Amino acid sequence: MHRHAPAGVWSAPGRVNLIGEHTDYNDGFVLPFALPFRIAVAARARADGLLSIATVGDDGRPQRAGPVPVDALEPGGVTGWAAYPAGVGWVLRHEGFSSGADLVIAGDVPAGAGLSSSHALQCATALALLGLAGTELDEPGAPGRAEVAAWVQRSENDFVGVPTGLLDQTASLCCVEAHVLFLDVRSGEMEQVPFDTAEAGLDVLVIDTRARHSHGESGYRERRAGCERAAELLGVPALRDIESAGLDDAISRLPDNLRPLVRHVVAENERVRRVVELLRADRIAETGDLLSASHASLRDDYRVSCLELDVAVEAARAAGALGARMTGGGFGGSAIALVPQDERGTIGDKVVAAFAERSLPAPGLFTAVPARGAGRDI
Repeated sequence: MHRHAPAGVWSAPGRVNLIGEHTDYNDGFVLPFALPFRIAVAARARADGLLSIATVGDDGRPQRAGPVPVDALEPGGVTGWAAYPAGVGWVLRHEGFSSGADLVIAGDVPAGAGLSSSHALQCATALALLGLAGTELDEPGAPGRAEVAAWVQRSENDFVGVPTGLLDQTASLCCVEAHVLFLDVRSGEMEQVPFDTAEAGLDVLVIDTRARHSHGESGYRERRAGCERAAELLGVPALRDIESAGLDDAISRLPDNLRPLVRHVVAENERVRRVVELLRADRIAETGDLLSASHASLRDDYRVSCLELDVAVEAARAAGALGARMTGGGFGGSAIALVPQDERGTIGDKVVAAFAERSLPAPGLFTAVPARGAGRDI
């Protein structure tokens, strides 16, 4: 592709999940927002039915995969990083959008930070391949954004082999600026809830712990399987169907190893609802305690935290954050802290100092501002 101009460039953002962790694959509620960091895919069509993929790294050196025939794409046939965009090509072929393409990928979503870089890549690839087929999102007759999110989920579940839920794909495709996305995963119902932290004198501080995060290598599968088993034992379609009032009774009917998983999911769904109520009432500062309660639940019941995430959360809270929690699947990645704007620098410094005291690598810090979802750039 370096000798030819692309037909277009499409991009998709990473995301922060404000609250609602490990609830998506339990048919529950989530509350993400998109980040300004994006993965971009420059693309042009090929007439020979081959798919060629290249990435541009920080050092400017490309990594290449393929070309492979689109019609020959099957699960297990492409491995490593290239499986993510190839899987999207596989799904779109089955949906009637099959064409050869050259793809060049670049972006600034931190990889392994639990900010959904892999889903940003897949969503941008989906938009690029659809665009080459003459279909742009939001045009008459085009697939809906929620439908494309489900396609991306299918590519990751069935082609890449990672059993993720719908949170990240939907956030990347459907979030809008200055809002969080209140998503009911079961029904697909969405509400864009205003989230103007600056108006409240607050920032969302993201703390990239540098502890690398991967759904494929973590205990994610084990947790998900445990939730599915618990729902089966309780005779409900998903843990979303257990309400807070019936939690004690439900837990009493489960083996010990499944009880903490159910307790977290039920309580987390309730926390999402309560945060949404506070945001609708323009009471952002009052959400802090719920964020902290979410982290405690993820740490103690769901057991997906780690030393770096706990240090980040504890240091931020001790330094004056209104609340803090890990964000993303866990086992590494990033934490978020709701902080007063005028204390953001001091809190960040104290978090860095806490990492140094533990002889941990210095974390990355940035302020998260809700950004636009995926779309065509050029």
